[in-house]
Amino acid sequence: MPFFQQASTAAGKVDAVFLFIFALAVVFLALITFLMLYFVVKYHHSRHPKGEDIEGNTKLEIVWTAVPAVLFLCMFYFGWTNYEYMRSVPRDAMVIEVTARQWAWSFTYPNGKRTTVLVLALDKPVKVNLHSLDVIHGFYIPAFRIKEDVVPGKVNYTWFVPTRLGSFDLECTVICGINHANMLAKVNVVPLADFRAWYFGDANAAVPGQAAPSRAEATHPALALLEQKSCLTCHSTDGSVRVGPTFKGLYGRKELVKDGRGTEREVIVDDSFVKKAIQDPGTEIVRGYPPVMPQVALANPELTQIMEYIKGLK
Repeated sequence: MPFFQQASTAAGKVDAVFLFIFALAVVFLALITFLMLYFVVKYHHSRHPKGEDIEGNTKLEIVWTAVPAVLFLCMFYFGWTNYEYMRSVPRDAMVIEVTARQWAWSFTYPNGKRTTVLVLALDKPVKVNLHSLDVIHGFYIPAFRIKEDVVPGKVNYTWFVPTRLGSFDLECTVICGINHANMLAKVNVVPLADFRAWYFGDANAAVPGQAAPSRAEATHPALALLEQKSCLTCHSTDGSVRVGPTFKGLYGRKELVKDGRGTEREVIVDDSFVKKAIQDPGTEIVRGYPPVMPQVALANPELTQIMEYIKGLK
């Protein structure tokens, strides 16, 4: 992706401020360096062996006070007007709830659809409300020039209008834990017709621009379902450590859980426990894991399919 690729209405405004300040910095760097070298040569001790007092110059003092003041006010004006623009959300903007957690993003649309890829319609304004389930994260889309902190206990927001079709990176800019580098997602900008077809279509419709299921996902439909529901952002299938317990060897294992009153007890992971953990995740929390799992909407056949898949992960 080209460094100066601009894919939102905010991008041009941010770039203009950046380039203005950068150009000023380059000009003053060159000017100060030139003057420094000039005076080093002009007042070298071989030319002026005896030092002389230099009296003040009122005009020069006015100039070097007024010029920086004017330039500062210009930078403030450009920065403030662009900031004001980026905080003034259009009334027709679609509101998408963005949830950040170690170490994944999820996106919930007004109609209830939930994805791990941010799907946007070309040239349509979008407001994102930013939530964190654990620590501070940073919502950053480089091609959009959009960056906003995601703070636990506080809902921040930002908005933008996508202006270019394609797939763009979404990154976390705050070191949020050992797997911070893996906290990546994609922003897929599609034509309005494609977005409407997906948004108003079947709940299980493929996400526009998302990669086709792998051979493993095709062989195990439950794996594709776990990926679609964002389960695999917190749970692994190979025994590796993530935010939630690994699915490998989970079924039939004894676990210590804590209920809402803080009472600990030992349970055996069976069909009943898995079903309760998915449908009402706050009831019992496995010891050693944070209570960050959201409720997952699953039909009974889907729930059965996932439980059978987990049983087979020995």
